[in-house]
Amino acid sequence: MLFNHKNVVKVDMADLDSEKENLANFLQSQSGLNSTITSGGLELNMDDVSVFLLAKMVTKFVYHKNLNSTHWVSVENNVVKINKFKGSTKKKEKHKKSTPHQNITQSWGL
Repeated sequence: MLFNHKNVVKVDMADLDSEKENLANFLQSQSGLNSTITSGGLELNMDDVSVFLLAKMVTKFVYHKNLNSTHWVSVENNVVKINKFKGSTKKKEKHKKSTPHQNITQSWGL
């Protein structure tokens, strides 16, 4: 190789800094993948795993941690990215329609 550049697959998870180590442990325990924690996420050797298999494992991690309501996984080139949904994360409450109170004449059918 001319520049001695290793082929790596990256996991971009800048939004989930606190979960980097948990994802690294999850990948190690589930499929024996060794990863390196970086400032933007994780890096794995491309010889160990394909991008799409890694995306499947990251998606499994997102569901396992119940982050699927706020995050989704995408693949771009050699990068698996955990994206955050845009918009409000709060669910809007549905307003109950109040039923009018029946008075005595309505309830007796007079």
